[in-house]
Amino acid sequence: MLEVRDLEIRYGSVVAVDGISLDVKEGEIVCLIGPNGVGKTTTLLSIAGLVRPASGKIKFFERHLVHLRPEKIVRLGIGLVPEGRWILGEMTVHENLLMGAYSRKADRATIAGDIERVCETFPILRQRSGQLAGTLSGGEQQMLAIARALMARPRLLLMDEPSLGLAPLIIEEIFRVIKELHARGTTILLVEQNAHQALQIAHRAYVMEVGRIILSGPAAELREHALLKKAYLGVRARQPS
Repeated sequence: MLEVRDLEIRYGSVVAVDGISLDVKEGEIVCLIGPNGVGKTTTLLSIAGLVRPASGKIKFFERHLVHLRPEKIVRLGIGLVPEGRWILGEMTVHENLLMGAYSRKADRATIAGDIERVCETFPILRQRSGQLAGTLSGGEQQMLAIARALMARPRLLLMDEPSLGLAPLIIEEIFRVIKELHARGTTILLVEQNAHQALQIAHRAYVMEVGRIILSGPAAELREHALLKKAYLGVRARQPS
């Protein structure tokens, strides 16, 4: 579904992403984990067309994305739930959802039905429909950000730190929703600092450090990797006897 090859991204003279390659197959949850500032968010933004790579290829179902505008990439079937939510605070919840469907504005007959469906996933959004989005709690704003991305009917959903800054019970709910969306047929590329939770639900994972991918493989195997246990999972690796 998604192929990233030899991707390099620079901010001036600073190399933020240093020649990484990754794949996402249709029907998977793939997670990209690692500490802050290693290029995870920049990688997602480049796939979404919001950051232009210095070199490398990004293909979605064999369609090259690097030179496409973000709105075209949305129409091809890629949705982004950005870090920090980026909700439109001075607009209502309902208006935010309509903005999520902007690329489908000629498809008005089905947009109302899609709003109803995302509100079934997030019932609180129906209750808050006329409320300004900026007045929602952090967890409600995250739910709105996910629902807004779903309004574009993405085949691939990019999710950037969906658990960031949320209470433990809300984090559990967000991960439950991610699994539910996957069960409905949405492929997901997940950037997440909560490595334990991410590796529990992912099929495969990539580990980034200083702009490069240093580990990759099935999530179940990476959960047992000594480096991840020590650095990301808070488990001390066993010493040989």
